[in-house]
Amino acid sequence: MGTKNFLLLVVGLAILLLLSNSIYRVQETEKAILLQFGAVKEADVAPGLHFKLPFAEQVKFFDARVLTMDSSPERYYTLEKKPLIVDAFAKWRVVDVQKYYTATSGDETRATRILTERVNEGLRNQISRRDMHEVVSGERDQLMVELTATLDRVMREAAGVHVIDVRVKRIDLPTEVSNEVYARMRSEREIEARRYRAQGQELAAGIEADAERQKVVIGAEAYRDSERIRGDGDAKSAAIYASAFNKDPEFYQFYRSINAYAQVFGNKGDMMIVDPTSEFFRYLKQDKN
Repeated sequence: MGTKNFLLLVVGLAILLLLSNSIYRVQETEKAILLQFGAVKEADVAPGLHFKLPFAEQVKFFDARVLTMDSSPERYYTLEKKPLIVDAFAKWRVVDVQKYYTATSGDETRATRILTERVNEGLRNQISRRDMHEVVSGERDQLMVELTATLDRVMREAAGVHVIDVRVKRIDLPTEVSNEVYARMRSEREIEARRYRAQGQELAAGIEADAERQKVVIGAEAYRDSERIRGDGDAKSAAIYASAFNKDPEFYQFYRSINAYAQVFGNKGDMMIVDPTSEFFRYLKQDKN
């Protein structure tokens, strides 16, 4: 290869090197900052194809998408000094590239660490102003809203980061507190169960007493009705007998005597001593006339 060709090759490579160091592209999912000798020249480079001075200018790229900060569970104390283990996460993204670069040098890990510290501090302040019930259920949503607004304001000023949302994944009691809480809950449930059982027994006794009363009332009314019906029947029977007796008294006496003979002399093993001249044997005597 001749000297001329070699020089052309060297020049061509130099031009390619300059072009590669002069052209850069910013994606839609990225944010970029243009530095000139380490100083910020353009804070927020728009997406697209751009040119820069080779070697003198440098471009730093950052993720413009929504990122997640997942912190480790931490211990916090409520208003009544009760400990809680809280596991939280935050959604955030870069909005002010210059502030973000100044505060973190473009290091996402450093930004996450700063945000984690702020989230822990915010949770500590919010939880310390509320009792356990308010933290767990009563004002949990309000706590998250206030914490998100406060962190967003602080992180925008400190690191150019927009905190979109902060959420609690889980709230637990420490092991040493859980047993005490469960024992108290068990005691409360037992007291409530005894109260329900006592109410049930009282209700059952009332139902049994009412059923017994109804039983007595129904029995008395049935006996009253039966006695009235029986009395009406006896009265009608007596009236029928009286009417029949009045029609033929002699035949009625004869019929009654015959029935009495059948009942008295029906069992041959019985022995009865009666005066033969008594009125009982009236129809057994032979008429001599």
